Amino acid sequence: MLGIVVVSFGSAPLLRENLATVDLSALRTPHRVVVVDNLRDARSRAEVRECAQEHGWDLVAQDANPGFGAAADAGVRRAAALGCTAVVLVNPDARVDAPTLDALAEQVDRTPRTLVSPRVDRADGRPWFTGGEIDVAAGRTRNVVTDGTPQAHGWVSGACLAASVAWWDELGGFDDDYFLYWEDVDLSYRCTAAGGTVLVRQDLVAVHDVGGTQDAGTAGAKSATYYRWNTRNRLVFAAKHLPAADVRRWLWRTPGYARAVLLRGGRRQLLRPWGPVWAVTRGSVEGAGWAVRALVRRPRGARTAVAA
Repeated sequence: MLGIVVVSFGSAPLLRENLATVDLSALRTPHRVVVVDNLRDARSRAEVRECAQEHGWDLVAQDANPGFGAAADAGVRRAAALGCTAVVLVNPDARVDAPTLDALAEQVDRTPRTLVSPRVDRADGRPWFTGGEIDVAAGRTRNVVTDGTPQAHGWVSGACLAASVAWWDELGGFDDDYFLYWEDVDLSYRCTAAGGTVLVRQDLVAVHDVGGTQDAGTAGAKSATYYRWNTRNRLVFAAKHLPAADVRRWLWRTPGYARAVLLRGGRRQLLRPWGPVWAVTRGSVEGAGWAVRALVRRPRGARTAVAA
């Protein structure tokens, strides 16, 4: 059985716009839908609960907001308790049709130690995610176009991610330390380090309303949440997985990375820069704390392997 797991943050409008419009009755694979709602406020919770009841979804109502990774893990646990042996995590601002869900479930069944993603396109048809690589030298991740076969390096996006429940449990699921962003990079790294593979099925497509879950306020801008956690968690990843020399390199490259992340929200936001600049500064400082502590604890010359 397939568990379709969606993490919501009071996201009833997005659930109605995306998940509720998918004809799940067309699925060949037996399935259950699990919506995990991180608490936003009482009104939003009531709207999500009503939506779940209307469509027969199983609701996991969190009494706080522990972050995306922790909520996803809770959703996988509920799906497993319902008898699911595979899961597909889908963002509330993403849409995946029944044939794609069937194909993801079949792929997981064939390659149970593989994390699988479809290609993810923007609503206008432009590609958003076609495969990910970790560029250690540059201190960042990159989007690449993979060849559609399982890879022993790289990463797959959590916007739409399929896995066997057994493999998810063996890997330990998402790392709660990330709260939001980079948890999919971390999980993919641990997957390949444990001898598994990652796969982007280029023949399958999910449509992602990029930024639909954010409250940025200005068209094209990013939220303070995005800026903070993205810059922070890059260095959390380095602290957890990279050798000391690379951690220092990533620290050195932090100002350039923070600037690049800031500019993803466009230049118009810089007319009132204090909020965005404060968010990337805060995230960078928090991440630097992780990196420095890792350097203090890690013996000089100690290494952990990572794909370049």
